[in-house]
Amino acid sequence: MADAGKSAKGSKAPVGQPRRNFFATMSSEVIRSIKRAALEDDTTASEILEEAARDWLERRKHKAPRREPG
Repeated sequence: MADAGKSAKGSKAPVGQPRRNFFATMSSEVIRSIKRAALEDDTTASEILEEAARDWLERRKHKAPRREPG
C-alpha cells in the first residue's frame, strides 16, 4: 500500500541510517487499520509502526524495573 518506496513526511529515522526489515504477526484488523491510517496521513505503515515502537520504548525507560519473585 503506502510502503511502496516513498519517503514519509516527518520521518524520525536519522538521515543515512540503514533500514532493516522486521517481521511481526498482528491481527488482520490492526494491519488494515494501520494501512488505512497511513494512506489518510500520507505516510507509510512502517513509519507508523516505528513511531509507535519509539514511543513505547520511551515510556518503558521511565517505568520502575521489574523485580523477580524470590
